[in-house]
Amino acid sequence: MQASGLTKSFGPRTLFSGVSFRIGPGDRLAIVGRNGVGKTTLLRILAGLEEADGGSVSIPRGERVALHDQRPDASAAGTVREYVEQGLSHARDAEERLAAIEARMASGDHGAETMAEYERAHSDLDAAGGYHWRAWVERCTRGLGLSDDQLDRPLASLSGGELTRASLARAIAGRPQVLLLDEPTNHLDLEAMEWLERAITDLAAAVVIVSHDRWFLESTATSVLDLSREKARLWPMGYSAFRRARAEDDAQLAAQAEKRNEEIERLERFVTRWRAGTRARQAKSRAKKLDRTERIELPTRERSISFGFPKTERPGRMIIEADGLRVEVPNRVLVEEAGFTIERGQRVAVVGPNGAGKTTTVETLLGKREAAAGRVSIGHKVLPSYFSQHAREYVETKTIVETVKAGTSLTETEARKLLGRFLFKGELADRTIEGLSGGERRRLSLVQLVAEGGNLLVLDEPTNHLDIESREALEDALGAYDGTIILVSHDRALIDAVATHTLSLEDGDAVMRAGGYADLIAMREAAAEEDAPAARPAPKPRKRDDQAARKGGNGRVAREVSKIETRIAALEQQLAEVGAEVEAAGVAGDVDRVVELGERHRQLEEDLAYALAEWEERAAMLAEGS
Repeated sequence: MQASGLTKSFGPRTLFSGVSFRIGPGDRLAIVGRNGVGKTTLLRILAGLEEADGGSVSIPRGERVALHDQRPDASAAGTVREYVEQGLSHARDAEERLAAIEARMASGDHGAETMAEYERAHSDLDAAGGYHWRAWVERCTRGLGLSDDQLDRPLASLSGGELTRASLARAIAGRPQVLLLDEPTNHLDLEAMEWLERAITDLAAAVVIVSHDRWFLESTATSVLDLSREKARLWPMGYSAFRRARAEDDAQLAAQAEKRNEEIERLERFVTRWRAGTRARQAKSRAKKLDRTERIELPTRERSISFGFPKTERPGRMIIEADGLRVEVPNRVLVEEAGFTIERGQRVAVVGPNGAGKTTTVETLLGKREAAAGRVSIGHKVLPSYFSQHAREYVETKTIVETVKAGTSLTETEARKLLGRFLFKGELADRTIEGLSGGERRRLSLVQLVAEGGNLLVLDEPTNHLDIESREALEDALGAYDGTIILVSHDRALIDAVATHTLSLEDGDAVMRAGGYADLIAMREAAAEEDAPAARPAPKPRKRDDQAARKGGNGRVAREVSKIETRIAALEQQLAEVGAEVEAAGVAGDVDRVVELGERHRQLEEDLAYALAEWEERAAMLAEGS
């Protein structure tokens, strides 16, 4: 995909201009910028769903583009399976064409044109994933947290989060040449996010990503397009490298601007002092130089929230203690016989898959829900402040400043000063609640959290609707907070930066562990290695007696096996040739060629593994039918 000079405005406001980039197979471009700069609009232009005011987008003829929208259309008819398989309509078409041609061949049509059609249909089906494409669909849905029994439900019956995951599965399952992802990690649990990262990096597609998830961007992006103040700049590097390079670039530009301004001020002083004096001729020359000297315009970074929590009252050592805790929802037990203690100063991340009951368990610990059995004790002088993932109930006609003052001891001046640090400055603080966006309401909830001054912060998805800069400001504030934290979040960067302990909901149990998110991952990986069965070598393809198979009534399957064996032999030959070229390029020191050939070698290995799995399945069918 190539974008050239894209420009988009809404009324008098220019969202962006001069957006240009080119991405090829395996490239993953992250589009970053503050909320409102037009990231989603740019994705929709790339997908052909909106028109740019200027510029163009081009892709090679016949290449497929898939968009995952963060707000997918819920009006589509049919089941979840049918919806997801829409991304693989080309596979179904190739399979149906192949079946029709085979029927003609079975009737005696073996002409050259029919055989050519058969080869084309087989090639098209191979490119779409072969006969495994339905299994690939189920791998995508399972990986993204949709169970098999959900696939035959009507699409209209899904919740918003389930629909978002179905939309993402449809986009990935189709194996498009260009994949456009708008906030793909929304509504995914940690396990599904990790699956998504692997799937995206394994796809041989050009991928464009809009996301506020820093961990996800760091794991996937190979380049970054920075949208800022109507401009766009492409950085050919990963996300963390981009952040460092941009900061260094800004610092260098600031130093140059300071030096230039000092020169301008020196010239101005000279001209002013000697314009009519004995050095008037020199002053005139300096004035001409001053006219030619331009000030360096510094990049203006939009303001972000900047805040800290006040010093809190010191509670007792024990903050929350659970003993024999049982947590239930109708017809389901979430936690059974759990026992753990949260102590003063600990920062506990509550983790578990979607539906495990993280929010319900946290609200039970706070006494907002009644435990089905067992006991929860809150310690001496513990003052909880709860930030819910659900929007707070507000009096819509009240102003922002009135809302913050209510229920606190803040004066008007103190409330306005606090609001200013959350970007509600001046007259903005006098707006009524009813006009606030979702992101503004989340910021207002953070203001109230700070104003409450609790020594136990309980945060349930606090980064929803926050841009990256605001997430980092929250991370810094939590890092400096002197109280205890219980955190439920899908933001792995936030968990990794904040958590000292994890409370993991696992198969009906709540397990407290020392260590943060990285420690939890290491523990799980070690457990997975212990549980993994010994690796078995892939079976080598064995020649089958095609005539005997035909006599057994499996002529079509036997032909498929024969074709797969031919494809396997060709792939093995190509692998050997590319391997030799890689070795020669390495000896010659041609790094670019090694990288290029290495990607080709990896793709061939993937194709070979897929072909071997397909051969094994078809060979088993032959064995059963003979």
